[in-house]
Parts: sequence; structure tokens; C-alpha cells
Amino acid sequence: MDRIRELLTEHDDPRQPERPRDFDPEAAARRFARLTDALRRRFGPSCRADLWQDAGVYGSIVVPADADGADGHLWVGLSNFGGFVTARTGEGGPGEAEGPSDAFVTWLDAVCTAAGCVLVPWALLLERYEGPTPTPSDGDRAFLDALAAAGHDVEGEEVTPPVWADRYFDYV
Repeated sequence: MDRIRELLTEHDDPRQPERPRDFDPEAAARRFARLTDALRRRFGPSCRADLWQDAGVYGSIVVPADADGADGHLWVGLSNFGGFVTARTGEGGPGEAEGPSDAFVTWLDAVCTAAGCVLVPWALLLERYEGPTPTPSDGDRAFLDALAAAGHDVEGEEVTPPVWADRYFDYV
């Protein structure tokens, strides 16, 4: 876990919030195709693959809850950074999701290794992010500050602190 934390920190560059300077689109496309193919072989053709734009995440694959062998709704994402891959269950954002089963994680780790990726446990991505790159939480904080400056009551309104998932697996 410490080595993965080091890798997350090494790839964090506030001048490059969407993708690293040395981003290789062909390599990312190959990795994403391998992940998608492996998930479709395991869970069937109902897996939906989507590419993202204006995000730190390259793409995601969603396994529907009713797919054969799926442990509920499953989301797998490939970051533009470091070949990072993560998986979570649930429909919501970081605070509303959890990691998949141990058996799935073991399988996905082998798939990631074969695809040249680094599997990052969802639990690690829920650790607080205090790096230099702006996250959606910063925009939320700025919005509340602007409302308060305009005289609106924002008492009791809170901004969820950013986590590593916001940095590498969300919009920028």
C-alpha cells in the first residue's frame, strides 16, 4: 500500500490535471481494450464501456447488477495516470461505494498485471487527498464562498474533503 501511495504522489502534477505530459493514447487505448475484453469474457456482453472527457479517468466499464457472476453493480476505471485501475461496487460517488469482493480483486489484479496496469484498492483511493491539483471539492468550496460573499446563508453547508479517487478517477 505504501508503494501505491508513492506512485499516486509521483504522478500528481498540478500543471497536468487531466493527463500526464507523457500520456500515450495508444497505450491507454490498448489497456482499456484489454480490461474491457477481460470483463466481458467474465461477465458477458452487457458490460458497458465508456470513455471520459475532461477527466483524470480514461474510461470506465460498468458491470450491471444482473450480469452473470456479478456481485451487484460493479464499476472499473482506468486512469490517464500511471496505468492506475480501480474497482468499486455501488452506484454513487466515493462516499457511497465500497470495494468489490476479494475473489474479484485477485482476478482483476492478474488482469491488470497482464495489461501493464497497477490495481489501486478502492479503500486507498478514499484516503484524503491533500495534493496540489484542484479537485471538484475546491470548486464546491469556491461556490459556497461566493454564495456567502453575496449574502446567502451557507451555515451548516459542508464540502466533502477531496480523496485520491477525486484526483485520478473523476472529472477535472
